[in-house]
Amino acid sequence: MKKEKLLKAIKEKGAIMIRQGGSHEVWESKNGYRFTVPRHAEIKEGTAKGIIKQADK
Repeated sequence: MKKEKLLKAIKEKGAIMIRQGGSHEVWESKNGYRFTVPRHAEIKEGTAKGIIKQADK
């Protein structure tokens, strides 16, 4: 999955970016759950689905 598509999906769920690191970004869901998103142009489908689920927590 392209990173732009993933970011659009998690932003629609109300997540916001907290900070950027070297190879990952830290995001927070609308309920306060923090999760990481890798800084790659292409993200594996299974990883992307897991990140989208975390954006709902």
